[in-house]
Amino acid sequence: MGPSSVNGDSAQDAAPEQLSTPELLEQLRSDRLWLLQQIDAGRWPDLRLDLAALERELGQLLEQAQERLGSPQP
Repeated sequence: MGPSSVNGDSAQDAAPEQLSTPELLEQLRSDRLWLLQQIDAGRWPDLRLDLAALERELGQLLEQAQERLGSPQP
């Protein structure tokens, strides 16, 4: 799985990857976990409530995607 540009890894020089749906969902799960870790570590205290809401919404989106795809969550 390729690095995510969201969590600080630079993939700008690499050619764009075509991720399968399961790979994309796994990358989003990874980014969600990273975001949660950053929130828990106290990063961006002025944005904490908004970021926590974003993290919850992303979790709900991932759950819905898994249900629609009919594959179990890891």
